[in-house]
Amino acid sequence: MISSRLQRTVLGIGLAPVIVVIVLPYVLMLSGALKSPEEIVSREFTVIPQDPRPGNFVEVFQAMPLARFFLNSTVIAVGAMLLVLVCAIPAAYALGRLRFAGRRPILFAILTTQMFSPIVLIIALFSEFTHYGLLEGWRCYIALILADAACRLAFSIWLLTGYFATVPREIEEAALIDGCSRPQALLRVLLPICKPGVVTTMIFAFITAWNEFVFALTFVPSDEFRPLTVAIPSFIGQYGAQWQLLMAASLLATVPVVVMFLLVERHLVRGLGAGAIK
Repeated sequence: MISSRLQRTVLGIGLAPVIVVIVLPYVLMLSGALKSPEEIVSREFTVIPQDPRPGNFVEVFQAMPLARFFLNSTVIAVGAMLLVLVCAIPAAYALGRLRFAGRRPILFAILTTQMFSPIVLIIALFSEFTHYGLLEGWRCYIALILADAACRLAFSIWLLTGYFATVPREIEEAALIDGCSRPQALLRVLLPICKPGVVTTMIFAFITAWNEFVFALTFVPSDEFRPLTVAIPSFIGQYGAQWQLLMAASLLATVPVVVMFLLVERHLVRGLGAGAIK
C-alpha cells in the first residue's frame, strides 16, 4: 500500500510540470481574451484581468463573420476525415489481413511519403487544381479536402494496418464460413473490433485538417470561403493588432476540437473494452 501511494505521488509530481506546460497557454489565451485593449498591451503583466470583458467574445463575431469561418473549417475538416476513412480502411484491411507479393514494399512506400513536407507539393497541386477548376468559388472546398486527406492518408493507413493485423484470423474465418463476404466481414466483424483504431484515425484526420494553414492560405480564392486558421490572423494589421479579439477567436476555435474529442472519447473507451472482450 505504501509503495502504491508513493508511486502515485511520484507520478503526480512528475506529471504536474507537463500539465502546467499544456494548460498554461490556454490560461493565458483566456486571460487575454477577457482583457481590454489597454490592459493587454500594458507593461504590467497580469494573469487575472483587472476589468474582465466577456463582451470580447461577442465583439469578435461582429468584427468578422466568424460563424461563416467556423462553417468553412467544419466542412473541410469533416470532409477530409470522411475521405481518409473511406480510403484508409480498405487499404489497411488489404495490407493487414491479406498476403500478397509486394506487400512489405508497398507499406514502406506509403511510409516514405510521410518524409516529404506537404509544402513541396503546393505548386504542383495549385497547378492541377487550377486546371480542373477547383479553385473557383465553393469548389475550393473540394481542393482543400483532397489535399488535406492526401497528406493524412499514409499515416492513417499505417495506423489502421496495425489494428487489423492484431485481430485473430479465426474470427474472420468464422465469419466467412458463416456466409459473409470479405466486405461484410470487414464491416460487421473487423471494424467493431478495430473501433479504437478507427476512432483514433478520425480524431487525427479531423484535428490536423482543422488546424491546417498553408493549403488553406494558398487555395482559398476569396474571404467567403476562408477557414478559421486563415481568418484569425487578420486581426493583426499593418499598424496594430487587436490582441483581445485574436485571443477570443483562437479560444473559440479550439472548442469544436475539444468537444469532438470528449464525445468520441467515450466511444474510444467502449471500443477498447469491446476489443478486449472479443
